Amino acid sequence: MFNSLKHLCGATVMARDGAIGEVRQAYFDDEAWTIRYLVVNTGSWLAGREVLISPHAVVQPLGSGKLLDVRLSRRQVELSPPVDTHLPVSRQHERDYIGYYALPAYWGGAALWGMEALPLWPPALPHGVESEQDAALRARHTPTEDQHLRSSAEVTGYDIQASDDSIGHVQDFIFDAESWAIRYLVVDTRNWWPGGKKVLLSTRWIDSIDWADREVLTSLTRAQVKQSPAYEPASELLRSDEQRLHDAYDRRGYWL
Repeated sequence: MFNSLKHLCGATVMARDGAIGEVRQAYFDDEAWTIRYLVVNTGSWLAGREVLISPHAVVQPLGSGKLLDVRLSRRQVELSPPVDTHLPVSRQHERDYIGYYALPAYWGGAALWGMEALPLWPPALPHGVESEQDAALRARHTPTEDQHLRSSAEVTGYDIQASDDSIGHVQDFIFDAESWAIRYLVVDTRNWWPGGKKVLLSTRWIDSIDWADREVLTSLTRAQVKQSPAYEPASELLRSDEQRLHDAYDRRGYWL
């Protein structure tokens, strides 16, 4: 099942003992194209402080409503490590965050979530139980290079450059509701194509992102995009729709 980040924004996040706040945006990994954290504004509860919520804590299934249940208490969230969401999230902050909640590091293995394909909540493991020895071990296995977390709010609106010109701009992100992997960007083509349509661009077809020029680069062409099936946000995205999309571009599906 797929979900839209645009739809998720504004959803009320409910802890076990009450509301936390509303989803404002997400941080995603631009290498694995996976949502790593939701940014939640706590409103008047914590004087507008923004906190990070990992998909590990989100109760499945997400559903289609505007309510998101998490396996946390308000007290846990209140005492979580502070983060300045106006600045890039550092790897050190991620270390502090996963140490506080005793979560596995997603960069610690070959799977999408470290050693797992899905962001599973550690069973019977309350926050703050990580020993000094475990923390030291985790720190030794944490890469020191720059992280690849990006703000969804920043990338929304980026121009998408095909091999022969612009094909539109990023309007939304479509992600797998279980793994939180971003499968598609929603592209609004009406910038250059009067009467055009919204189309999906697989994240596997993105060659690179130019952060300085705010551009997403792909080797596709305008002609290919014109032949792409239209994306209808109001309709559920089915595997048959994905197959039709991949056939239009003569590309192999990620699920094969």
